[in-house]
Amino acid sequence: MFDRLSDLLTSLLLLMEEETQYIRSCTFDATLPELAATKIRLIGQLEHVTAVIARDEQNWSATLTEQDRAHLTDMLRTFETTAADNRAALKRQIDLSVELIGAIAAEAKRQAGRSSSTYGAAGTLSVYDPTMPIAINSRY
Repeated sequence: MFDRLSDLLTSLLLLMEEETQYIRSCTFDATLPELAATKIRLIGQLEHVTAVIARDEQNWSATLTEQDRAHLTDMLRTFETTAADNRAALKRQIDLSVELIGAIAAEAKRQAGRSSSTYGAAGTLSVYDPTMPIAINSRY
């Protein structure tokens, strides 16, 4: 079971490193969704294996050799660093995407010119600025 756990962690590490490099290179095509789907599958398999180990082999860590324990510790340290890099790259890309969509929406509002202002009885100015629907790839 340790070999399966080790293989899954190694595969996930390599995939996350590839995904992080891909995101940082800013070349977006069909590869990124495939990487994300594969990562989700690997994480599901990893959760399954760890659940089986926890259920069937409660003292599995005590049965590890020193070499296996050191290997697992190194993998988990590397995994922590790789996951943090991957998270930072994904967060940066999501933030950039949100900012870009906000700029597109602001420009669409500006060009549509649908905002209006009304003076109230108390001398206050009320601004009505309806939200413009933004379609990306012809979908709302």
